[in-house]
Amino acid sequence: MFTLIDLHTHSHCSDGLLAPAALVAAAAARGVQVLALTDHDTTAGLTEAQAACAVAGIRFVAGVEITALWRGQEIHVVGLGIDPAQPQLAAHLEAIVSQRRERILAIGEKLRRVPKLAALDLGARVLREAPVPTRTHLARALVAAGAANTLQGAFDRYLGRGTSGHVSAAWPALEQAVQAIRASGGHAVLAHPHRYRLSGGALRNLCAEFAACGGSALEVSLPGLSPNDADRLARLARENALAGSAGSDFHDPGQPWRPLGRFAKLPEGVEPLLPRLALAA
Repeated sequence: MFTLIDLHTHSHCSDGLLAPAALVAAAAARGVQVLALTDHDTTAGLTEAQAACAVAGIRFVAGVEITALWRGQEIHVVGLGIDPAQPQLAAHLEAIVSQRRERILAIGEKLRRVPKLAALDLGARVLREAPVPTRTHLARALVAAGAANTLQGAFDRYLGRGTSGHVSAAWPALEQAVQAIRASGGHAVLAHPHRYRLSGGALRNLCAEFAACGGSALEVSLPGLSPNDADRLARLARENALAGSAGSDFHDPGQPWRPLGRFAKLPEGVEPLLPRLALAA
């Protein structure tokens, strides 16, 4: 079957750096055979990516990564095999993008109270330049302005919890994200479960509730997983009868630790999600 797949990637339609067609070209150069574009809260790049995949001979999966909230924790849910024109999904994403824009405006106002940032009006700049604005866009703007040396440094100093620019967000509930994906004919995948700041017990509860509300799969194959995390995610998938998905969460070609493409073979006893997906030639 397929050897190298990637079911979690981002283009410049959200907070990635490459255009959808350039992302596909990079995936082709890596030998990726199945590719999903899963931009944050938008499906704007899917048409371009699908056309580029057809030219490159890559099987394409229409996707999205939806921002949600579970017990006060921001959670991301990847939708795979979606119909981007389905009204419930389209309305759900439109509402989140509106909320994103309001949040960036609020963060920008807070940053203007920092004396050396007052004249930059970073929030307004990001809103002009990014159709789906994220804190990553603000972090890049802070680095470009010389206010931080790295993206992580920008989060640590200005954007993270407890900093001068932090603004929390009340995203729609986890079950709403899953329902919107299922309404569009897609499969809901809990993205990068090991990254959430949750205890072992809370992560088990999250996975159980995700499965109970209609989730299909967990991401169990990602770059940089420790052996302990890999074993834990495989166990959670098996315990909750969730399939396994694999992706890079690729954003930036300058981040070699997140290369495009993952091997399709998953841990023993974890059913792969891939065979359930409708693949566009």
